[in-house]
Amino acid sequence: MIDECLVAEFRIEGDDCPLARATSEAAVTVDAAAPQLRTDGNVLLRFSAPLDEQLATVLDRDERIRYLHVTGGDDASTYRCLSKHPCVVHELVDEGFLVESMQYSEGGATMRGAVVGYDVLRGVMEKAGQTVGITLQRVYPLRADEDEPIGRAWDLTPAQEESLRVALELGYFTIPRQRTADEVAAELGISKSAFLERLRRAQQSLLQTIFGEAI
Repeated sequence: MIDECLVAEFRIEGDDCPLARATSEAAVTVDAAAPQLRTDGNVLLRFSAPLDEQLATVLDRDERIRYLHVTGGDDASTYRCLSKHPCVVHELVDEGFLVESMQYSEGGATMRGAVVGYDVLRGVMEKAGQTVGITLQRVYPLRADEDEPIGRAWDLTPAQEESLRVALELGYFTIPRQRTADEVAAELGISKSAFLERLRRAQQSLLQTIFGEAI
């Protein structure tokens, strides 16, 4: 039995999937759930991004995208659609990559997930390297307390969890505050409005979990 589970984060360049292409044209960062590959070869996509009309326009004119639906919030939008173009992540999953989060920006993607053992890690990298450029940004053993991610336990998205964690580490929640929202957003590489939107949504999820749906 192999009990060595690793957390791995990759940066992938050269994948011509719709989200990669869209972020190469629109200056926006997209947080995506793991795409769901259907038996007919089409892919169900669900992702969010700061409010940006250009992103919706780019996706709408991409012939590989169908049934694009956008739900707008105060500072961010949630997108759902069907893609006729499989993402390279499906090939990585076939090699044993367990996707936890995906983020697209500037035409590339950062993917975070788990692999069981270094042999699987090598197989994932070799498979990706056959079609796209891949850089292993970091890898470390999965700790026992990571088996149940905080975000999953409290119904947070990976982006919301990261925003809360970074804000806490930088002293955004201290009294008095050590860092401003602008500074936290810069550390995250997103706009101030996107950070505040994530923060509000994360706080709502936490409060609903603590006090129930009645709030």
